[in-house]
Amino acid sequence: MSAMRWPRLGVFVAAFVVQTGLLGAALPARPDEAAARPSLAGEFLVAAPAMGDPRFERTVILIVQHDREGALGIVVNKPAGEQKLESLLEAAGEKNAGVAGSVRVFSGGPVQPEVGFVVHSAEYRKRETIAVTDRLSLTSSVEILRDIAGKSGPAKILVAFGYAGWGPDQLENEIEQGAWATAEADPALVFDADRDNLWDEAWARRTQHL
Repeated sequence: MSAMRWPRLGVFVAAFVVQTGLLGAALPARPDEAAARPSLAGEFLVAAPAMGDPRFERTVILIVQHDREGALGIVVNKPAGEQKLESLLEAAGEKNAGVAGSVRVFSGGPVQPEVGFVVHSAEYRKRETIAVTDRLSLTSSVEILRDIAGKSGPAKILVAFGYAGWGPDQLENEIEQGAWATAEADPALVFDADRDNLWDEAWARRTQHL
């Protein structure tokens, strides 16, 4: 896996990695077998009011990958501050970046909080981009930061550090136990909704559990 490690910036040690390598490493290996349940990739995972894990209380998670090997998602309603684009690029080795502006950053989950992701609108695509739905994509590279700084990036973005991960059958079991509900991953909620109200909005839209 190719990775760039950045110095500490605020509360983050930021790093962007080649996306396919990260997803392959994040999900544990498992013998090949037919998937018994539908994938939740491209949906919201919404923490139930009685969620027992304080790390996930009132969280809304965009599920990026879900198959027989496990699941990976990005929390989209836990803002953690602002970072200057120039600082992020310089920390990634882009000297004399000379760019203006900043981006809001989010705590994407408790796993590998030094790893950076950009959830974005689907019109932007690079080699590392993963299509989550036909309206939502995810890219993890320094190139997308350059494009954002140069005003040639995606129309809508959410920058997050870290992710939430589950092993084989773990997420399915947690859903069956009532820890989570699912809901349609509406881009308006991902990018535009008030973060203070996002959990309430997503919970009101919840669908049947697995």
